[in-house]
Amino acid sequence: MCLGIPGKVVEINDEGPLRMARVDFGGVRKEACLAYLPEVVLGDYVIVHVGFAISQLDEEEAHKTLEMLRAIDAEGMAMELGALPEVDRTAEVTGPLPDAPPSQAPPAPEAPV
Repeated sequence: MCLGIPGKVVEINDEGPLRMARVDFGGVRKEACLAYLPEVVLGDYVIVHVGFAISQLDEEEAHKTLEMLRAIDAEGMAMELGALPEVDRTAEVTGPLPDAPPSQAPPAPEAPV
């Protein structure tokens, strides 16, 4: 899946061969190339995909998108944690867990004596 994340341009560097920016993604700051968006200025919001700013958006839309991503992340985490079976970590396991599918791997070769 491809995902572009909105962030705020907090620094621009025009000194190298490519125009680069430091983009703030809600506290995490990463570098992104601005080659596709030469009109971007400090304070603008951009969508970044694999290190490239690929589109510009307004602050309100950026915040809406970030809130949706946070909600998806929280819901996904809850689903993942809710799907984990309860495991008694104090019990000694000597065989496969109940309801575990049989191993598809061939038996390990015996070590030479």
